[in-house]
Amino acid sequence: MRELVPTVDQVMVEERAAAFGKRSIKAATKLAGLKMAVSMMDLTTLEGKDTPGKVAYLCRKALQPMDAKYHVPSCGAVCVYPNMVKYARKFLGENSPVHVASVATGFPSGQVPLRVKLEETRRAAGDGADEIDMVIDRGAFLMGDYAKVFDEIVAVKEACGTAHLKVILETGELVTYDNVRLASQIAMEAGGDFIKTSTGKVSPAATIPVTLVMLEAIRDYFFATGIRIGMKPAGGIRNSKQALAYLVMVKETLGDDWLTPDLFRFGASALLNDVLMQIVKTVEGNYQNLDYFSQP
Repeated sequence: MRELVPTVDQVMVEERAAAFGKRSIKAATKLAGLKMAVSMMDLTTLEGKDTPGKVAYLCRKALQPMDAKYHVPSCGAVCVYPNMVKYARKFLGENSPVHVASVATGFPSGQVPLRVKLEETRRAAGDGADEIDMVIDRGAFLMGDYAKVFDEIVAVKEACGTAHLKVILETGELVTYDNVRLASQIAMEAGGDFIKTSTGKVSPAATIPVTLVMLEAIRDYFFATGIRIGMKPAGGIRNSKQALAYLVMVKETLGDDWLTPDLFRFGASALLNDVLMQIVKTVEGNYQNLDYFSQP
């Protein structure tokens, strides 16, 4: 399979990636972009101390991130561990604008048997998850066992039922851009609805060059098949300037069709309050301290 996937020009990718953060954006466009970024966020809590109360609080924040007078949309989803899905679903209800996403398949390492991965996926979907974020077997990938990686994604996709599948590559462990490109291709061909950079538990997580490699893989897959695959950078995106650079990159690489929560998400809880603070600054002309915003 590797010989069928184009190699990545590292110099070109890194030079182009560096340019996205230097774009000049007018105030009205910036405000629209910030609000769009909020609508694309998967507000996430993945900690051992998560409780039903914390999940309910996260859901409330996702539904109404700030005062209604600013006309800020709801977040795209809340993302929780499988055993917290039922609490998120109960709080949000069945027809919520905020989706319930759940990590699965032995997140973040993926080092559990396939039967456990499938059982966990079915449980999360059965408890009401709209989206499943799975991790690939990076060990198998790095050994060159691409068939195992492909077959596991196919099996997890089937276990999802009607839930959408986001495939986490954990790009920080894949070492090279060529590996990222190949893993993206495998994930898309195996049936992933989204490809996602990282778990947020490994450094480096999302970077603009890695995301660009994945966006270009999505673009080429669309040209070849007519199928639109979504993209989710996750981990390390902490401020509004970075978020806007990602949106510029999506627009220039994939076009306006991908500028929707159905096809692009941010996996970043720390990002939300910085974006909200920038919205207030753009509207009011002055900053509010972060203490004015509830912590996700």
